[in-house]
Amino acid sequence: MFDVQLLRTQLADTAALLKHRNFELDASAFETLEAERKAIQSQTQDLQAQRNSTSKQIGMAKAKSEDVAPIMAQVAGLGEKLTACEAQLSAVQAKMDGILLSIPNLPHASVPLGKGEAENVEVRRWGTPRVFDFAVKDHIAIGEGLGGIDFDVAAKLSGARFAVSGA
Repeated sequence: MFDVQLLRTQLADTAALLKHRNFELDASAFETLEAERKAIQSQTQDLQAQRNSTSKQIGMAKAKSEDVAPIMAQVAGLGEKLTACEAQLSAVQAKMDGILLSIPNLPHASVPLGKGEAENVEVRRWGTPRVFDFAVKDHIAIGEGLGGIDFDVAAKLSGARFAVSGA
């Protein structure tokens, strides 16, 4: 999953880098979700603090032999609000996770930015490429030619991009 802190701190820069990977990040949607998450999280923390302080009042009222029923009703109401806020927070977090899971990795800073294979930069070469006196075939053509791979049967069995042994 993509690091949410990177989006929180460097949203514009990250969106620009992702654009080079042909990925359009909806920055405004992320900012909206982030603002909503912060608001709900703040509200949840406030409700938790209220519940904690009210719970302490119950203990003090019991020590003084006072009626605690109104305070307990208040704590129950806070609990219901807290449960609703936690559900909202969970829903917003699930939406954010969906966005984060869809984002591809960023290219390393040393990688030159380009749109295709033609813009790649050869950094180094080791050895000399071999030269053959015949037409070179890839493994798919060789496997099909030898009867070792059957893509037609595989497509019928499991769908595209699978292979089964023809032997």
